[in-house]
Amino acid sequence: MQRTRRTSLNDDAPTSSDDVTPEPADAESAGSPSSPEPPANRSWKWIALFGVAGILVLGLDQLTKALALAHLTPGEPVNVIGSLLKFNLIRNSGAAFSLGAGYTPVISVIQIAVAIGVVYLSRKLGSAGWAVAFGLLFGGAVGNITDRIFRPPSPFHGHVIDFLQTPHWAIFNVADMAVTSAAILLVIQTLRGIRLDGTREQRK
Repeated sequence: MQRTRRTSLNDDAPTSSDDVTPEPADAESAGSPSSPEPPANRSWKWIALFGVAGILVLGLDQLTKALALAHLTPGEPVNVIGSLLKFNLIRNSGAAFSLGAGYTPVISVIQIAVAIGVVYLSRKLGSAGWAVAFGLLFGGAVGNITDRIFRPPSPFHGHVIDFLQTPHWAIFNVADMAVTSAAILLVIQTLRGIRLDGTREQRK
């Protein structure tokens, strides 16, 4: 008697585990190296850049002011590059570029508020341009705040040390340069459509 061979009712079903092809995991669940950097890591990177820029500006500002006080005499300007740049030491009771003289306490409060606001907003940084701009703004503001608090004649009435002079311009310092550069960089970032968090505006 001839024995017949039985076949499966479903010929398409796999006969062994070797015939099953596993589905590839998506890049996010598999932790692919090409996956984007986590937002938290990006945030700390820009905060660090902000901090480094701010500390460098503050340190350079205070160092140059100390050198100016040590080597310059008020009323005796020194030519550095002909008439294009002079060292001319003055004590400024006003704001940047000698503006607002007589309102030192008000200016001090405004600069402190700006510094606190910059630190608060730095948590949302997502762009190198914004981070550098915030660092310049913070370092410049704190540099002049330091003068107003600790220099004569009294706390919050202290005079800021200015010593850089160019033709047809008020005498200024490194902190003033940093604040002005920060403002220009912020305008550039805004015109480019780059937000604080690094995203770009969709323009029609």
